[in-house]
Amino acid sequence: MSRLPLLACLLAAWGSLVPAARSPYQQVLQHSQIRGRQHGPNVCAVQKLIGTNKQYYTNCKQWYQRKICGKSTVISYECCPGYERVPGQKGCPAALPLSNIYETLGTVGASTTQLYSQRALLRQEIEGPGSFTIFAPSNEAWADLPAEILDNLVSNVNIELLNALHYHMVDRRLLTDELKHGTTFPSMYQSLDLHVHHYPNGVVTVNCARLLKADHHATNGVVHVIDKVITAVTNNINEIIEIEESLENLKAAVAASGLNAMLEGEEEFTFLAPTNEAFEKIPPETLTRILGDPEALKDLLKHHILKSAQCAEAIIASSSIETLEGTPLEVGCSGDQLTLNGKAIISKKDVLATNGVVHFIDELMIPDAAKTLFELAKDTDVSTAIELFTQAGLRSHLVGNESVTVLAPLNAAFKGTTPTVDRNMKNLLQNHIIKDNLSSKYLYHNQILETMGGKKLRVFVYRNSLCIENVCIAAHDKRGRFGTLLTVDKMLTPPMGNVMDVLKADNRFSMLVAAIQSAGLTETLNREGSFTVFAPTNEAFQSLLPGDAKQLANLLKYHVSNEILVSGAVGHLVMLTSLQGDKLEASSKNGMMYVNKQPVSEADIMATNGVIHAVSKIVSPVPKLHERTDELSDSALNIFKEASAHSKVTKRRARLAPEFQKLLARIKH
Repeated sequence: MSRLPLLACLLAAWGSLVPAARSPYQQVLQHSQIRGRQHGPNVCAVQKLIGTNKQYYTNCKQWYQRKICGKSTVISYECCPGYERVPGQKGCPAALPLSNIYETLGTVGASTTQLYSQRALLRQEIEGPGSFTIFAPSNEAWADLPAEILDNLVSNVNIELLNALHYHMVDRRLLTDELKHGTTFPSMYQSLDLHVHHYPNGVVTVNCARLLKADHHATNGVVHVIDKVITAVTNNINEIIEIEESLENLKAAVAASGLNAMLEGEEEFTFLAPTNEAFEKIPPETLTRILGDPEALKDLLKHHILKSAQCAEAIIASSSIETLEGTPLEVGCSGDQLTLNGKAIISKKDVLATNGVVHFIDELMIPDAAKTLFELAKDTDVSTAIELFTQAGLRSHLVGNESVTVLAPLNAAFKGTTPTVDRNMKNLLQNHIIKDNLSSKYLYHNQILETMGGKKLRVFVYRNSLCIENVCIAAHDKRGRFGTLLTVDKMLTPPMGNVMDVLKADNRFSMLVAAIQSAGLTETLNREGSFTVFAPTNEAFQSLLPGDAKQLANLLKYHVSNEILVSGAVGHLVMLTSLQGDKLEASSKNGMMYVNKQPVSEADIMATNGVIHAVSKIVSPVPKLHERTDELSDSALNIFKEASAHSKVTKRRARLAPEFQKLLARIKH
């Protein structure tokens, strides 16, 4: 919800004269009253779900979205609970006459309950003295009962119907502010408990039946109208699993996991119970592996258990709810269907237990914690890399019980093509498998990681990036049963030597190597360190041929920084200090790296003591804001002035590139 509607809601509540609400239900009712006050006193705004008889008092978010369970609603206005209209007057100015519970049932939309109370000989009790609470099924709730069940109740009015009605009653007055989440109250039928849940969105349920109209006062108690006829609850979650034929596979899995005791305890849970059909949809080898691994089995089952009782009627919008396994599930609804992570896989709702609620689901949800690396990566945006691992004969590392971390490049890194898997590619892929089960949040700068291929990889931590050599992590970790999958932005290129080794091995940099040797910088770039070298190619050196070693050294030092910066860590602008002392500006645009606004022709050539970025031009300092855009700073001018003074250009009358002709013209003036 945007800030503007939220601010409007806060101002509406602040500007009202309604007393502060004490419970979520009363807060929602108060908001409905605020929205309805323009129609007169004690008028509440109600959201009605189009095409159904469902309606809800509106909270702030629903008021602006005009949706419940993704379906459109219309706003109507009716008297708030306990009030009625007076002909000729605006709103609902009159309080309902206070009468006994029996009479009140007839005025609040529970006339069927009233009728059955008379048939069951309950009328005298709820007309007489006392203090009772009745959770009265609405007329529609009785009509929704299967005909066979209703016939059995009505045909045996003196026993079954009376017992059923007594189970809807408590022998004390209970208003919604006392109906706390997770509380139980002994009913008037054999003191069997009624299970109350009061949710943050204002929905209140008793045995998972939603309170439609609450807090209707009577002379001898209070009436709450509910949307279902409720039945007694005697089994805990584990007992429900044991007696349900469609949960035979789940029963065996729970027994093997040792979770029986927890599911028999007093703590409340929601169990999303996979049916036999759900288990049958899983590949046999995957199911066999999980059932034979106690830890994976526990993670699988705990991923189906929510930390609190979640009745279906309380879900009116999508929300993230944490499982016992630790991974959240997106629990929502679409019309009359409940959804899990956006999928309508719940086949049976609200099987109430003494310690929670069970929903049957037709699909097994395997958490990452119970998957192999191969299963984690299947049908994802790193599928090309996984296919390469398979072709290279490395699949065993992805499906076994080794503690490894796999660096998996995004499919986009391959630009629509799949590389040929030869010996070199296999060696490279081995260096994408690290000999440890790592978590990105515990990686630190300059940490050394060892690969299956025998290489040592460095970790680089930047402000907005976490990189391993030339690759940067592009998504959240996927942690499997034994290993971790790190999605990275490109293929890894491990270092093959120090900076000088790499430059010497590449013919594009032969003139740069000669210049480095002439300037006396060979020892610097051979030693251990963390260099970033913007390396001019031979093409760049054709424009300028400095001769004096000292001035040449200054020129070259401007192309080197004493810290490693890989391209994946370059955002809008990154400032580096060169060895010469002036600043270098690294930036990125449309996937291209720039230095001082000049494009880098090839980025991330890794070395053991740094990284090399190839440039096709000598890097020029960026003009200061107060200078002309085609001029360079004085400090940069000195570099090139001194370099040109000692060059052989005047002797050989070599042709300079246009930028250096401008530079020399400025020097002369």
